[in-house]
Amino acid sequence: MIREILLGSAVAIAVFLAILGFDITPIIFIGGMLFVLNYLLEGKMGGGLKTTSVPHTVTFDDIGGQNSAIRELKEALDFIIHDEEVKRLGIRPLKGILLWGPPGTGKTLLAKAAASYTDSAFVASSGSEFIEVYAGVGAQRVRRLFDIARDEAIKQGKKGAVVFIDEIEIVGVKRGRNEGHMEYDQTLNQLLVEMDGINPNDDIKILVIAATNRMDMLDEALLRPGRFDRQVRVDLPDKKGRLDILKIHSKGKPLASDVDLEKIAQDTFGFSGAHLEALMNEAAILAMRDKSSVITQKHLTEAVDKVIMGEKLDRRPTPEELKRVAIHETGHAVVIETLTPGSVANITIAPRGNALGFVRQTEKDDHYLYTKEELEEQIMICLGGAMAEEIILNSRSTGAANDFEQAIKYAKDIIYSGMSRLGIISKDDLPKKELSITVSEIIKELEGHVKNIIERNKDIILSLADIILREETISGELLRSSLAGVAA
Repeated sequence: MIREILLGSAVAIAVFLAILGFDITPIIFIGGMLFVLNYLLEGKMGGGLKTTSVPHTVTFDDIGGQNSAIRELKEALDFIIHDEEVKRLGIRPLKGILLWGPPGTGKTLLAKAAASYTDSAFVASSGSEFIEVYAGVGAQRVRRLFDIARDEAIKQGKKGAVVFIDEIEIVGVKRGRNEGHMEYDQTLNQLLVEMDGINPNDDIKILVIAATNRMDMLDEALLRPGRFDRQVRVDLPDKKGRLDILKIHSKGKPLASDVDLEKIAQDTFGFSGAHLEALMNEAAILAMRDKSSVITQKHLTEAVDKVIMGEKLDRRPTPEELKRVAIHETGHAVVIETLTPGSVANITIAPRGNALGFVRQTEKDDHYLYTKEELEEQIMICLGGAMAEEIILNSRSTGAANDFEQAIKYAKDIIYSGMSRLGIISKDDLPKKELSITVSEIIKELEGHVKNIIERNKDIILSLADIILREETISGELLRSSLAGVAA
C-alpha cells in the first residue's frame, strides 16, 4: 500500500515539474533504475522463495514400512481434527511435528499424508531456500512461506495448512555455529517467532512439519515444548515393512509367477523405502531390456545387486586379475557359508561401481545388536578374500583394502563395547597406540581361524573359481552343494 502511494506521488510530482517546464528526463531515468533495482531485490528476497503446493494425492495407506511412525503421527494429528474435544479438555494444540531419520525413509510422503489426513493445504520448501548472502533474506522468506500457506488454504477452501520444511537442519542449526554469518541466526529467530505466533483460534490453522537426517544439529529452542512438540522417528523398515513397500511399488507392474517378494524383502536388509522403489523400477527396466513382457525373479535379484553396487561396467580386467578376483570372492563366500550356513545368495565377478566382484548375503533375520562372536565372524568374513589369495596365489593384492577397513571397524566395535581384553574403556581416553595394538591382536588371532577354513576348502575354491570365470555369476546353492561334497 505504501509503495503504491509513493509511486503515485512520484508520478504526480514528475508531471507537475514537466508542466512547469523542467527537464524530467534524469528523473525518469533514475526512477526506472530504482524500479529495476527494487524488482531484482524483491526476487532475491521473499519473492525468490521456491515452494511446492500439491493436491491431496498421498494418504497413509500409500506408505509402507512405517506403521509406528504413522501411528504416532496420527495421534498428534488427531489433536487438530478433534479440536472441540481438545478445547474442552484444555489441551494445548500442537504447532510443530519433527520427522527425523535416515534419508529415503518417507518423511516427505508422511508430511503429504498428514495434510491429506487433516484435509489441509500443503506447502513445502527446503531449508536451503532460506539462506542467501543478503542480510535479512532468510527472515523475509520465512514470513513469506507462512503467508503463502495461509493464501493457499484460502484458495483451496481449507481451514488449515501444513507447512513442510525439508532439511530443516540448514535453517535450524544451533545458533553460534556459523560465526560471522548472522543470517542463519536471524532466519532461525524468525522461524521461532512465526511458530510462536501460530494461534489455534486463527481462521487458518497452521501446522509446521519439518524433516531432518541430523537431529543432533538442531537448536534446542526448536525442540522445546510449544515449538516442535512431537519428534517422530522415521526409521529404516524391517523385513515385514520392506515386504509392504515392495507390494506397494509392484502395483501396476506385471510380475511373473516365480516372483517371491518375501525373498527379496529378506535380501534387502538396510534398504530404505527409496531404495526399494528404485529396486522395483530397475527390475522393470531390466525386463524391458530383455524384451520380457513380465518382471521375473531373476530381474529382481539383479536389480538388488544394481541398487547396492551400481550398473555393470564395461571395463574388463586381465585374465590374471579375473582369476584373482574369482578366488578372492570365492574365499569370502566359503568363509561366510562355513560360519553362517545358507546365507550366501550369489557370487559374481561382474564389475559394478568400484568393486570388481562381490558376494551378496541373505540375512535370515534383521540384526540390530551384535555379540562378540558375531563381530568376530564378520571380521573373519572380511579376511576370507585376502587369505584365499595368499594361500592359493602366494600373494595378496590391493583388492582387499576395503575388506581390511571393515575388519578394523568391527575390531574397534569389539573394543569400544568393552568386549576385548581391555575391558570397559573410555573411547576418548584410550591411547591410539594401545588401540592399534589391540586391533592387530584381534585380527591376527582370527586370521589363523580363516586360514584353516581356506586350507580345508582349497580344492573347492579353485573349482568354483573356474566356474565363475566361465559363468561370471554363480548361485549360493551351487556353493553349498560343492561344500557338501555333492556333484553340482
